[in-house]
Amino acid sequence: MSILLADAPNDVIVPTETEIVVANELARDTKTEEPDSNLDHDISTKWLVKFALPTVLSTLVMSAFGITDGVFAARVISPVAFAATGIVWPFMAFAMAVGFMLSIGGSAIVAKKLGEGKNSEARADFTTLTIVTFVTSALLSVFGLIFPNTLLNILGVDAFLQPLALQYLQPLLVLLPFAMIGFFIQQFFITEGKPSLGFYLTLVGGAVNLGLNFLLIWHLGWELRGAAIATGVGYSIPAIFGLVYFLRNKKGVLTFVKPTWNLRMLGQASVNGASEMVTMLAASITSVVMNNILIGLVGYEGVAAVAIMMVGQMLLMSTFLGYATGIAPIISYNFGKKDTFRLKRLFRRSLGIIAAAAALSIVSGWFLASPLTMIYVPRSTEIYNMAVLAFRVGLIGFIFMGFNGFASVMFTALNNGLVSGLLSLFRTLVFVLLMLSLLPIILGLNGVWLALPAAELLAFGTSAIFIWKMRNRYSYI
Repeated sequence: MSILLADAPNDVIVPTETEIVVANELARDTKTEEPDSNLDHDISTKWLVKFALPTVLSTLVMSAFGITDGVFAARVISPVAFAATGIVWPFMAFAMAVGFMLSIGGSAIVAKKLGEGKNSEARADFTTLTIVTFVTSALLSVFGLIFPNTLLNILGVDAFLQPLALQYLQPLLVLLPFAMIGFFIQQFFITEGKPSLGFYLTLVGGAVNLGLNFLLIWHLGWELRGAAIATGVGYSIPAIFGLVYFLRNKKGVLTFVKPTWNLRMLGQASVNGASEMVTMLAASITSVVMNNILIGLVGYEGVAAVAIMMVGQMLLMSTFLGYATGIAPIISYNFGKKDTFRLKRLFRRSLGIIAAAAALSIVSGWFLASPLTMIYVPRSTEIYNMAVLAFRVGLIGFIFMGFNGFASVMFTALNNGLVSGLLSLFRTLVFVLLMLSLLPIILGLNGVWLALPAAELLAFGTSAIFIWKMRNRYSYI
């Protein structure tokens, strides 16, 4: 029992040793009810690279999905079939934009609440966002299946390419909800502090995609329909296993609970993720514009060449995109925790990592341009010459691309969707369309290849201005 000290002021009660032990045990039991987040860690270059590496590799594998489809389409079917996949893909990018908006924007909210210690709210928001993502993707899928011809007309597909494009589009639409949930779940594996798990599932999905391409196209002769099924199933693997994981993850930080239909949270997630949606939507729009310009200048060979260039650039961009999205929950967590010391260290170290990644991408991209293009088309073709030139000219933009992408994702993670959205809007749409409207008139075909690097240069100045102006508000400098 407690000991009362009569001589002590105000009759201080001193607990016995047994009571102290019991109190400590109760404190430990209470603490274990809410597991510590894996995002709560000292910031070092080594740890940031280690934490982001699985996401970088996941992005790399997902980029390889497009390469796999393209190689089988170009080599086993025909270069025209490859052009058809390039023309259809902008719609898929548009659909994925919604998933990216909710996953990146939503994870910023969830990670911030974890940093604030509001774990129950974070889980409820995560559950609500998952349901909304699935329902939205299902509606997009139904729309595409009901109005496929209208959709292809919007994409600029003519009567010659329409049968091939339709063959590729329809299976993708059927599997679209699972693909979108797969992208969504990937981001929340990072928020959970388990990016490696997301990578392993993506790796399995990539292996399934490759195997199905061999089976459905090479052996069964299903052509573009087989390529679409292989891609859709490959993207669905993370979705299926991810949903099971979060259903059973009762002892983890994030798990599915009863959703709370918080419209304000959904609106904030949409605003936060607006930049990611703008990026994907802009990619769709600019791809359609670029394809139409190239068809007018050099025909469908130009469309095939730019598709090869885009796939190659996406492969190299995996380092930037993977790193930025991989550390975004860390930014949000420390922002919620109000740990400005860690935010400063994270910002400084990230700039160094991105600069190193940019240099590596430019050097490796120069040497990879030729062998990567030869995977799709023979060296003797005009498509090869155009694709290699486009690839190498596009590397100029990598000097600025990593910084621009990081700036946008950082403001999303800081729950400032307005600034993030503006940066993405100007970088991926306004500046690109401006350059596409001017440079081809002045430089012809070379102007098309230079449009993207020129847009990145303009975006670099815009990103630097916003980062400097917002430095006092968020204390990352």
